[in-house]
Amino acid sequence: MKKNLIVLFVITILSVTSCSFTTKKFDADSDKDQVLIELISFVVSQGHYDMKDIDDEFSAAVYKDFIKSIDPMKRYFTKGQISELQEYETEIDDAINEKNIDFFNHAHQSLTEQMQTAETFYKDILSQPFDFTKTETISTDYDNIDYQSSNKELKERWRDQLKFSTLATYADLIKDEENKVENEEGYTMKSKDSLEIEARDITRKSMENYFSTMSELERKDWFSIYVNSIVSQFDPHTNYLAPQDKERFDISMSGKLEGIGARLQKQRDEVKILEVISGGPAWKNGQLEVGDVIQKVKQEDEDQAVTITGMRLEDAVDLIKGPKETVVTLTVKKVDGSLQNIQIIRDVVEIEETYAKSATTNKDGRKYGIINLPKFYFDVNDYKQRNAASDIKKQIEFLQKENTEGLIIDLRNNGGGSLSTVVDIAGFFIENGPVVQVRDKQNDVDVLKDKDKKIIWEKPLVILVNELSASASEILAAAMQDYERAVIIGSKQTYGKGTVQNVVDLNRWMRSSSLGDMGALKITTQKFYRINGGSTQLKGVASDVAVPDRYSYVDLGERDYDNPMPWDKIEPADYKKWNGYSNLQEVIKESSKRLLEQETIKLIDENAQWIRTQRDEKAYSLNYMKYQEDEKALEEMSKKFEAISDYQNNLTFNAIASEAKTFKTDTTLAEKRERWFENLTHDVYIEEAVTVLSQLKTKDKAGYSLKARKN
Repeated sequence: MKKNLIVLFVITILSVTSCSFTTKKFDADSDKDQVLIELISFVVSQGHYDMKDIDDEFSAAVYKDFIKSIDPMKRYFTKGQISELQEYETEIDDAINEKNIDFFNHAHQSLTEQMQTAETFYKDILSQPFDFTKTETISTDYDNIDYQSSNKELKERWRDQLKFSTLATYADLIKDEENKVENEEGYTMKSKDSLEIEARDITRKSMENYFSTMSELERKDWFSIYVNSIVSQFDPHTNYLAPQDKERFDISMSGKLEGIGARLQKQRDEVKILEVISGGPAWKNGQLEVGDVIQKVKQEDEDQAVTITGMRLEDAVDLIKGPKETVVTLTVKKVDGSLQNIQIIRDVVEIEETYAKSATTNKDGRKYGIINLPKFYFDVNDYKQRNAASDIKKQIEFLQKENTEGLIIDLRNNGGGSLSTVVDIAGFFIENGPVVQVRDKQNDVDVLKDKDKKIIWEKPLVILVNELSASASEILAAAMQDYERAVIIGSKQTYGKGTVQNVVDLNRWMRSSSLGDMGALKITTQKFYRINGGSTQLKGVASDVAVPDRYSYVDLGERDYDNPMPWDKIEPADYKKWNGYSNLQEVIKESSKRLLEQETIKLIDENAQWIRTQRDEKAYSLNYMKYQEDEKALEEMSKKFEAISDYQNNLTFNAIASEAKTFKTDTTLAEKRERWFENLTHDVYIEEAVTVLSQLKTKDKAGYSLKARKN
């Protein structure tokens, strides 16, 4: 669902200022869900940048969004049930004002019943063989297919979907068998019937996992979806964060948590170790391994361990993590089948993938630096703790010591983060001046400036972006473009998110309440603008050197979601361009021309167009022979694009000296860096960025006394 994709792809820009609201009391003795609706309605009305009328049109939009969110493939509700629910379609606005949640209750009850029915469907359907010789098709155009009239018809929809899933597995199994016959002397291929049984069994296990996961969802989880269907009507980035969601959001923003340092996975009733995080307590302890199953958890102040087999994964995680310096004992079934009690002292775990990392490369005897920034992270409770700006500063200083002559900052796939870190980072490249403008709902404009005249990096700068570079990434790219401080290389335009959010703790109004944690609301309170006055909203940042990539023709940007705010502009800020390059426009022109003639770039563009046609395909055959023909055609086309990943840019990449020293003791980190370096050797965009750096010439003296290195 698009709304959920936004949460995955775009991390909000967070302002360090807080919303101010008038004092209001809420009835702590009322139903928690009713209070939550009233509380969120109040916060939105008081704080949202562009408050909408809550009327019948608003109600219909909430209805449509919620029904689509809980039954996107139209495989649960029947026409009759939808007809009953449609009676609420224009009444939700009144229900919100009256704290009435009858619509949600009705929808949730119907959904719960239908999910239980669907669970019997898949078991019955998968108990019988599929006939893959029949000429049948399935449509995945769920927006345009109708609801089924009865459960009998719904079962047929499930049959088609399960057959489609099984057919894909069946085809893969046949291919595997054919490869074994070809490559293993004396191998006898399994029968088609036995492979069909095996494929159905794989589908059945997949459905068991699916329904096991769905059964873990509680009423409060579905109610969160309903609340988000309401608040997302104001804009795509206003979201309700239930207590556990708020905690996960904080972790994603800071890149650290307190616990044992392991990623867990639920497989049926078991909680397995998916990854041991490098440098964390479990990694230092050395006893936990990937694949181990945690069966029991005991806190240091408890006599008895708690069995977590069959427990919700979120609840199991809550038991395992905890404050630093506390001890947790895990009863673990090891990969070899033995049982072991493992004591681990919890600590702050830093998730290294969140943080900035750097490397160096050489071209024609000159060294260049690369900094990859996955997000603009910061500690939501204390900005002075580790954050993107402080880390970038350290990385630049390390690269300075290695005598690098140009710098690439890679913001591809960076969904944003903290507004303050952007301003700080921009200040590393300019003497001082405005970085971004912010306007609130009263139309008051605040210009956020770099006030420190010290410049950390005086040499050439390139910033890499793509369609998934959003929010804070767009601010940095826009500021460096407006100052003519950097060359922006990447997609035709970036994501196009030009709004600022605050996270409001809803518990501030419920201090004496017995209702428990109410969660938080991430609410859009401001819009930001470039220093040239233009908004990045919808339009994003247009690259100086526009390059096709695999996302070029896919609907991913802000403009492709429901309820986005419009583009507009304000007066430009008072700023002076850097004017430090003597050949900026010539380099941009030459780079654009070079990339248009680059064969790999042409192939990437062709691949992107092909991906779009594949995404537009909505009908698929359930006949094995036709499915096989279609798959072969896809394979042949895919082979054409293998050259993209096989591309070698003839550059080598190395860790900075300060980090390389740690690789002997931290082999996990060393392996991750090696994978990154290997990926960079296949990266045509990095290659072009290095070429641009090598061609940029800086003047002896730049505007406003920035001393630039002469090449």
